[in-house]
Amino acid sequence: MPEIRTDDATLYYEVDGRGEPVTVLAHGLTNNRNELAAFTPLVPGTKVRFDFRGHGRSSSPPTGYRFEDFARDIDAIARAFGATVAVGTSLGAGALGNLVCRVPDRFERMVWLLPAGLDMPFPLKDRYHELAGNLEGKTAQEALETILNDPRRLAEYLETPWRLEIDRMLWEHRDPDGLARAIHGVVEGFPIPDRQQLREVRIPTLIVCIGGDEIHPSELGRILAGLMPNAELIEYPSQAALFERLPELVARVSSFIAGEAFPPA
Repeated sequence: MPEIRTDDATLYYEVDGRGEPVTVLAHGLTNNRNELAAFTPLVPGTKVRFDFRGHGRSSSPPTGYRFEDFARDIDAIARAFGATVAVGTSLGAGALGNLVCRVPDRFERMVWLLPAGLDMPFPLKDRYHELAGNLEGKTAQEALETILNDPRRLAEYLETPWRLEIDRMLWEHRDPDGLARAIHGVVEGFPIPDRQQLREVRIPTLIVCIGGDEIHPSELGRILAGLMPNAELIEYPSQAALFERLPELVARVSSFIAGEAFPPA
């Protein structure tokens, strides 16, 4: 089984493509390595998708679910493969932010998709603690059924049936108790120790945000782009607008990963 062992976790990974550049891709909270699986064939080089601790097929240590710990997961995978580019979604973007606040030149390029949090409390803490509580003590199959039978999701599946199969793929988690620990840890923390540290992060970075999102507010993207000297913000007014322009966004991200950057500040 493709795994990387760290001091306190065993991380499952999958590799797509070959050659340069080597990109590590970090998923969002409650998702897994499959989150960007449809995207990776469309971008150049070697792409390494992995499961964070407590997620997917990775191990679930009894403790260690701070952003610093998720940042160590990214760093371990990146070091194992010599990754020079990093892409993170939500939790993944937060873990990248935590890492580069401490090592500002860690990567050559980064993409932050729907970053959540900065140095402020998580906005929907109670809802996520409740979600974690509903997963505790369940088998993997029981946890999946709990998620898929949520009344709010059932209404979405009636309107957009394709979401059901996507959720089945993204909610593949070996240890629901580990996932619950990860959720509790993330919502009680914040990724950036001090937002002013981001002024030292001169890595060319694409930041993608959408409007009307409680967890990933577009206002946060503007703050990040204002702090990071070589950041470019791509902002969409809604999720529907993002989907409409998805081919354009994929092309932009692909060319950026291939080496296109913007002038240094």
